[in-house]
Order: sequence, then structure tokens, then C-alpha cells
Amino acid sequence: MENDSTNPLTGKNILVTSHLKKYYPIRRGFNPFSRQKAKFIHAVDDVSITVPRGKTLAILGESGCGKTTLARAITLLAPPTSGEISFDGKTIVDGKKADVNFKKLYRDMQMVFQDPDSSLDPRLKVRDLVAEPCKGLLGVSRSEVDAMVMKSLKAVGLSAEHAERLPAQLSGGQKQRVAIARAVAPQPKLVILDEPTSALDASVQAQILNLLVDLQRNYNLTYVLITHNISVAEYLSDLLIVMYAGNIVEQGPTASIIAKPRHPYTVTLIASAPIPNPWKRNLLNTEIKGEVPSAINPPSGCKFNPRCPYATGVCAKEDPELREISPGQFVSCHNVEKTA
Repeated sequence: MENDSTNPLTGKNILVTSHLKKYYPIRRGFNPFSRQKAKFIHAVDDVSITVPRGKTLAILGESGCGKTTLARAITLLAPPTSGEISFDGKTIVDGKKADVNFKKLYRDMQMVFQDPDSSLDPRLKVRDLVAEPCKGLLGVSRSEVDAMVMKSLKAVGLSAEHAERLPAQLSGGQKQRVAIARAVAPQPKLVILDEPTSALDASVQAQILNLLVDLQRNYNLTYVLITHNISVAEYLSDLLIVMYAGNIVEQGPTASIIAKPRHPYTVTLIASAPIPNPWKRNLLNTEIKGEVPSAINPPSGCKFNPRCPYATGVCAKEDPELREISPGQFVSCHNVEKTA
């Protein structure tokens, strides 16, 4: 399927999702007489995002909020239950149907996974790991593949010596550099980064973040960054989406949201971020009580309402829509004026 060139969802935006949902069915024991309704885990529940070309969109939230599931749905590693996905001017998912040339899709869209130990084949040398997508997706000659491999390794700060090593002979930072080299080797347009620094030491994290900035500039890449680290999102991203229990609760320019968060969850999430200076320690003005709601039986209305200090009767009845409360900044909250 191809979108019309006049479609406002194409052009400057490389990726658009509309009302994307991903539900996982709960398996039950075999009972042919059971009348119990099927239950589902609502991992991603009606998420719409827009990613401009050449920019970085960060998706921020605590563990279990649906960040990685959203990334896997976008890449069709876990096809969405419903919704639409448009990538690079083409509709690749329309409703429940996927109509896509996977070879072309993965040539233009790559993903860096959180744990390089599980994403890198321990039996292959670095040279072969980086060559895999080039050979499988581009259909170029062996000499061209070798040239692309060495170019990618050099771009991420690795040498020809590293090309002959196995993953077990590399440090954690070097493994993640290999994973990044493999993602950029076929020269994609979009790279999805799933917690690319969370398993690394602080000093190595800084090196990898600076590397990602350089690669974005040199290769004209667009990033979707999955993270729970507010500092990483602030440093790397232009736009920020905050997710809670499978929904978007706030989105807009990263600088605007971090400077003045408006959703009660975002306020507390940012205030709880550690600052390496005891004299500038954040003090929580509000406290989030309770636990993250069940993804199987989510609460009615706003999913945050059982824990929200500002919740009123309407919050338990009606699910708030994302509405613009300042230029480019959208919040899903009935009582957003209370955080002003």
C-alpha cells in the first residue's frame, strides 16, 4: 500500500502510528465447557506518535509501561493487534493487516536492542555480525560488504583488529558498539534504540551517547529512543513522549516537558530523577501511592487515577484525551490546571 503524496502524514514525518494497540492473550488450561471470557494483557493501548525526519523522539516511562512493546510493534517483530503504521510515505499496517516488503522495511528501519549479549550471536566474529544485514538486505558483492563492514566499525570507534574477535572477547561497551555498527551498516533511515546504555557503566554510557549524536549527524539518521533515564532523554532527544500503563500521558518538545511537566505522573517522574549534587537534590512535592495498575484489568477512566493526588470523580469515569496546553505540549489529564 502507498499513501498519496498529499497525505499530511507523509513528507517531513518518517514514522506515524495511529491508534496502535498490542494485546497479548492469556493462555488458559483446556476446558471445552468453560464460558469464561478471554482475557488480554493491554501492553500498548491506543498510541499515536509522529516522528519527524532527522530528529530523535524519546519514549520515557517506568518498566512495564509498554515502551519496548511499542518499539517491537513498530518494527513488526510483534505485529500490532490493531491500528495503523506509516513509514517513509508508505502504509505498512492498516488495521490488522500488514502489507510490506520486509526486506525493504528492514533495510530502512533497524533496531539496537538493550542487551548485546542476547542480540549478538556468540559463534560469529564481529566481521560476520556486522556483515549479516548488508548481505541479507542489500544484495551487494562481497567486496562491497567488506568495505561497508570496515566503514561501520570505524564509525563506531572499532578497528580491524576487533573485526576478528568473538563477542566474548569484547567489553560491554565494545559489544554495544558492534550492535550499533550492525544497525547503521545498511544505511537505514530510522534506528530504534531500546535502552542502548542501561547495561553500561556511567563513563561508557557517555561515550555511547556521544557516538549516537555523531552517527545521527554523519548518517542523517532518525532515532526513536526507548528509555527510563530522564537524563539520557534530555541529552539525546528533541521530542519526548511519557507513557504510563500502555498510554501516552504527555508529549511535546523535550526541553519544554522537562522544564515544566504538567501531567501529575510526569511531574513526579522527573522530580524523582537523581541529581549528583546534594545541594540541588529534588524534593517531591507530591507522592505517588499504590502500584502500577493491572494490564489485564486496567481501571476505568484515566489509568493513573487510583494513584493521582489530584483525581476527582470524572477521572474514574472518563479517559482524558490528549489536549494542547502550551505550544506543542499535549497532556492527557482532566485536572491539568492543578499542576500549573
